[in-house]
Amino acid sequence: MAALASNPQMLTRQAHSNKKKQFWRKESLNLEKKYGISVRVYNNEKIERSQMEKEWRLKAFWPNVSQPTTVEMEHINNIEELDAVLSNARQLSQPIIIEWMASWCRKCIYLKPKLEKLAAEYNNKAKFYYVDVNKVPQTLVKRGNISKMPTIQLWKEDEMKEEVIGGHKGWLVIEEVRELINKYV
Repeated sequence: MAALASNPQMLTRQAHSNKKKQFWRKESLNLEKKYGISVRVYNNEKIERSQMEKEWRLKAFWPNVSQPTTVEMEHINNIEELDAVLSNARQLSQPIIIEWMASWCRKCIYLKPKLEKLAAEYNNKAKFYYVDVNKVPQTLVKRGNISKMPTIQLWKEDEMKEEVIGGHKGWLVIEEVRELINKYV
């Protein structure tokens, strides 16, 4: 039996009493979603079927379970919390990423889970936070100098270094944020 990773199909071999009468059929298999594994099969195809049987190699790739796949972003509610986050980041000499968003903004809501996945990539190198501009005092929004949403800012050493205003495709925004983090990490 062999499985293909890029295509969630399974090839099963059914052998009869006579070894020459073998056939292959595809069966649906979704190992990756159920068990978190992906299996790849390499086939060095030979001319004769009996030789082909000997050449199947199976190799399983297990995901890295020691690191989380997503890290939930923490909420900042007021200026005091922002100051505490900035002072903690200064002590750890880490950059922080703040997504300034609104609950009515579709692009903001779309970006948040993507940023949480990115936060898992930079789990110990950068911290990720979000601010809902409709639920916080406007003095906090003015301190961030926010004019459009979503705005993703990188802060280091108590000041805002760079920002990405996310009015374009989500994957482009994530790539720009990744570049920002790599500059300051």
